Amino acid sequence: MNSLAKQVFKCANRLGARGIFVTAKNSEEAELNRPPLTFFAEDEEAMRDSVAKLAKDQIAPFVRQMENEKKIAEPVLKSLFENGLMGVQIDTEYNGAGCNFTTLMLAVEELSKVDPSVAALVDIHNTLVNSVMIKLGTKEQKEKYLPRLATDMVASFCLTEPSAGSDAFGLKTTAKKDGSDFIINGSKMWISNSDLAGVFLVMANADTSKGYKGITCFIVDRNTPGLTVNKPEDKLGIVASGTCMITFEDVRVPESSILGKYGEGYKIAAGFLNEGRVGIAAQMIGLAQGCFDATIPYTLERKQFGKPIYSFQGMQHQIAQVATQIEAARLLTYNAARLVEADVPFVKQAAMAKYFASEVAQLTTIKCIDWMGGVGFTKDFIQEKFYRDCKIGSIYEGTSNMQLNTIAKYLEKEYQA
Repeated sequence: MNSLAKQVFKCANRLGARGIFVTAKNSEEAELNRPPLTFFAEDEEAMRDSVAKLAKDQIAPFVRQMENEKKIAEPVLKSLFENGLMGVQIDTEYNGAGCNFTTLMLAVEELSKVDPSVAALVDIHNTLVNSVMIKLGTKEQKEKYLPRLATDMVASFCLTEPSAGSDAFGLKTTAKKDGSDFIINGSKMWISNSDLAGVFLVMANADTSKGYKGITCFIVDRNTPGLTVNKPEDKLGIVASGTCMITFEDVRVPESSILGKYGEGYKIAAGFLNEGRVGIAAQMIGLAQGCFDATIPYTLERKQFGKPIYSFQGMQHQIAQVATQIEAARLLTYNAARLVEADVPFVKQAAMAKYFASEVAQLTTIKCIDWMGGVGFTKDFIQEKFYRDCKIGSIYEGTSNMQLNTIAKYLEKEYQA
């Protein structure tokens, strides 16, 4: 076991799920001892630093190759599994790391500084599949899938359809009862990780007469007859992250493949996507920071009129504004992550974090290319990749407009109370 893997498995020995540094005797003491959002428990900090090193040493050398081949390189995928990053929140009982949600967000952020495509793989696998299996899986389902999800099998979350995007409950995929089995028919679009996935969580309507309350989540193995993973989409950004259309033609699965309760798939779709949105926010702030970090040294070296371009006040003000925006997005994201861990309402904060971080990522990459000048417009520098990669942040796991709708809805409730 390498050093990062050893560190990861220390997560299970933390003092508590939220990583509190001290045990408070009363609420007043707890208030005094509450750490700032940018302070982390020892294992959280160690994970962040370890993932940053792993990204630099084991992922960065493959970024251009993965961009050209449009797929995650095998050595990178192997490294993610070996270092526990595909099972961050899975208990050590199932060969996972046993870490908390914030630790996962820190890992996603650090990976995104180097390659947002790799971060997307890790984030979606952990927040939209592992998390559902951990919280809703039966003992048998957990024993069968969690050890593999942590060590050697990628998974996908199948919700979106050609006619069901922002309207996630307008699903057309059906699951008809046939004896003790269900037969699934339909198609799914824009399914992340599907090129590599060995198992899929599929949302299908098992009772269309009940509308969205008939939606049920099924565990479907890749080798199930009738399931077809089509060729990956040719995307603008995060091109190494495989995004495919999945078709289901008389896919027969046993009743035991239902994950969670029959007819409550809509709760899974709504609830766990909210956690996933914090992950996308982490991806976007990591992306923005990575682009910023790659650009500022250039502004300190590049000279015009006999001076580094960083020395001009017009440049300094722009750089300071972007740095402030990134930090604000980071704090929104960390706050949402801590709320998830505390098991208190966080939907509004998750929507705010995702919306704002996506906006900041776009602003940052545009500005960085501006500051780079002509070279920033070429593929010789990483800024253009970050520029293309960031756009997905305002689209997947809930568009920016849908996040604004959510925020407005919660504000209305608060002011009417």
